[in-house]
Amino acid sequence: MTRLGDSVQRASELLAQDLSSDTNVERLLAETGTRRYLDLSDLPAKEQAELIGARSVELLPSVEKLAERIEERAAQGKGLHIKLGIDPTAADVHLGHAVPVIVLSRFQRMGHDVTLIIGDFTAKIGDPSGRTAERPPLTDEDIARNLSGYQEQVRPFFDFEKVRFARNSDWLAPYTLPKLLGLLAQVPVSSLLQREDFRNRLSEGSGLTMSELLYPVAQALDSVELACDVELGGVDQLLNLQMGRRVMEAHGQQPQLVVTMPLVEGTDGSGAKMSKSKGNYVGLNSAPDEVFGKIMSIPDRLMVPYLRAWTEWTDTEIDQATTRIEAGSLHPMDLKKVLAGEVVAALHGVPAAMAARAHFVAQFSKKSFSDVETLPFVEVAEHGEEGVAAVLTKVLEFTPSASAARRIAKQSGLRLIVERGGEEQQKVVLSEAEALRPLAEVAREAVAAQGGGAADAVYLKAGRKVAEIRGL
Repeated sequence: MTRLGDSVQRASELLAQDLSSDTNVERLLAETGTRRYLDLSDLPAKEQAELIGARSVELLPSVEKLAERIEERAAQGKGLHIKLGIDPTAADVHLGHAVPVIVLSRFQRMGHDVTLIIGDFTAKIGDPSGRTAERPPLTDEDIARNLSGYQEQVRPFFDFEKVRFARNSDWLAPYTLPKLLGLLAQVPVSSLLQREDFRNRLSEGSGLTMSELLYPVAQALDSVELACDVELGGVDQLLNLQMGRRVMEAHGQQPQLVVTMPLVEGTDGSGAKMSKSKGNYVGLNSAPDEVFGKIMSIPDRLMVPYLRAWTEWTDTEIDQATTRIEAGSLHPMDLKKVLAGEVVAALHGVPAAMAARAHFVAQFSKKSFSDVETLPFVEVAEHGEEGVAAVLTKVLEFTPSASAARRIAKQSGLRLIVERGGEEQQKVVLSEAEALRPLAEVAREAVAAQGGGAADAVYLKAGRKVAEIRGL
C-alpha cells in the first residue's frame, strides 16, 4: 500500500467515529494535516494523474494523457515540468488564491519539477480574464511588494524552497517586433475574440486594448521558454492556457497539458466567487478565530467544495462523511467544525485550530445569545427606519449588498430570534419582501406575533451571523 493509502485508511477509521468529540477531531486534523508534507512519489503514474484530475475542473487533453506524460518523463529519468504563473497584483491574498498552489504542492511531492513564473512583465499589462474594464498597470515597486506578501501568506500550503522562480521579463522584454509579428501570423484573431469577457466588453462599448488582446500570447511564450509539460491556472484562465498549447506547437514543441482549478464560491453563499471586493473571503493572514468563524458562516452546500479545495481529503473520505450525514449519523454542524478546523490547522497549526474550535463553541453554541460577550448590535433609534437588507449591508456589514441579503431571505436564511425567560427562543423567518421593510417595524410585528408580552431580547440572524436589535 502507498503512503497515501495508509493515511486514508487511518483517517477513514477516525471518520467513522463521533466527530463531535474534540479528541477524535484533533486526531483527524493531525492525520490529514501530515498529508500536506507527505511524499507522494510512490504513487503509480495512473494514481498521480487521477489525484490531480480529481481536484481540477478540466484536465486537457485527458487524465490518461497526463498519466502517459508522467510515464514518458519517468522513462527519461526525470519528472514533469509544471508551471504556474503569478501576476502579483495585490499584497494581501485569500483562500481562493491558495487553490492552485495546493495542487501544485501535490505535483511537487510526486517528484515533479515546479516553476513559478513571476509575471513582472505581464502584470504591467494586466490579465483581462473575467474583467469588465481595463486593469490598471503595476509599477516594479508594486510587483516587488505584492510578491513578498504573496510568498509569506501562501507558504503554509507550499514549499518555496523546492521551486524554481523565473521572471517573464527576462524573455519577454527583449522579444523583438519581427518575431512577434511572425508568431501572430499563426494566431487567428478569432481565437482571441471568442472570449466571452472580450465580447461582452465590446458589445457594451467598453475599452479593449491591444495589450489585453496580446496578453494570452505573452503568457503562452512563458510556456515556450520553459518547454512546460503542464500549466495550472484558474478555470477563467482556460483560453489563455489553451493558447499556450497552440503557440508551443507553432514552435515545434510538444504542447503542454492544461489543468484548471475551480473559482471557489465566497463565504456568503451568494454565488459570487471569493473576492476581497465582495467581502466574502477568508484572508490567509487572518487570526485563527476569524478564520474558524468565517468558515462556520458558510451555507451547508459549500462544505464539499471547500473540503475539495482546501483540505487533503480524498473523494473517498468526503463521500464517507456526506454518506454519514445522509444516514443521520453525522450532524452537518459537526462536519463544518471539522472543515473549519482543517483550514485553521493549515494556516496556524492543529493546536490553534482546536483553540479556535473551543472558542467558537463557547461563544456561539449556547442556547441564549445573551450569553455571548462580543455580539454586534444595531440601535433602533438610529437605524430602525432603514430596511432590514440595508441594515445588514451598510450598518452590520453582514452582506456585501442588499441583493445578497434578499437572496439569503429567499433561501429562508434571514430570521428574527425573540428571547423570553432567559433561554426560550422563538424564531421568525423573514420573507424577501420583509427584508425590504423598516427594521423596527418588522421586529415589533415579530415580537407581537409571538405573544407572551415584551421580549427580553431580539436578534437579527442572517445565515450564521447574528446581531442584537436594541431599543425596541
